[in-house]
Amino acid sequence: MRVTQLRLYPVKSLGGSDVESARVEPWGIEGDRRWGLVDPSGEKVTARDEHSLLRLRAEQVDEETIRIHDGEESILVDIPLGLPPVPVSHSRQGFAVPADQDVSEWISDHIGRPLRLVWQEDPSVRRVSGAHGGLEGDTLSLADAGPLLMTTEVSLARLQEWMAEQDDAPPEPLSMVRFRPNVVIDGDEPFAEDGWPTVRIGDLGFRTAEVCDRCVMTTIDPVTLATGKEPIRTLSQHRRWDGKTWFGTRLVPMGEGEIRVGDEVAPG
Repeated sequence: MRVTQLRLYPVKSLGGSDVESARVEPWGIEGDRRWGLVDPSGEKVTARDEHSLLRLRAEQVDEETIRIHDGEESILVDIPLGLPPVPVSHSRQGFAVPADQDVSEWISDHIGRPLRLVWQEDPSVRRVSGAHGGLEGDTLSLADAGPLLMTTEVSLARLQEWMAEQDDAPPEPLSMVRFRPNVVIDGDEPFAEDGWPTVRIGDLGFRTAEVCDRCVMTTIDPVTLATGKEPIRTLSQHRRWDGKTWFGTRLVPMGEGEIRVGDEVAPG
């Protein structure tokens, strides 16, 4: 098995970009989801509720700078220095440092509501919840529940087969981007990754924290922003337990290092 795609999301709930290699830190891929959006009261705002966030994409320029763009206009965002942190509601985070005001105004104008971009200064303070497979010392970025998300092409292919059996099957295959993974591998058997306690990617080991529960985000077309029933409808018929639907696995790094597209993948 091999890595076929690596994807980085510098800003939580904005579109991301493919990369050929990525450095893995204890809390996830370097630069992944270190930025997030909040409303004027500090409540987090995600694409679950504000679908238009997916119209914006973020990409890493260098260690200190990201670019946010809508396909035509863009703005450079530097890590904020010397600004006091503000309260935020991101679970187990508490505080984050705001970006420059002009950046937040640019985003607010494009989304159509007041928003503030904030940066997670210290990811070591946000713990992975024990309810999501976290152990003592596990930390994460502003990602929902785990440092990295891995999906497999064979599992998506099986899901597509199930969807094709529906009377009103979608005319186009679902893009893996709907599931917002960091790591995509080709895989061996569909959903075999559910039972891997550990997995080695290249020279780096990872522990499987849990199978990933899926939400309404997967029903939003990342290009048109149209919403539909899939894939939640089909997952609920084949992959439903504990009142949730499941696809992909959340991984916790067991060390630091670099992973690359093409790396060999071996379950533990």
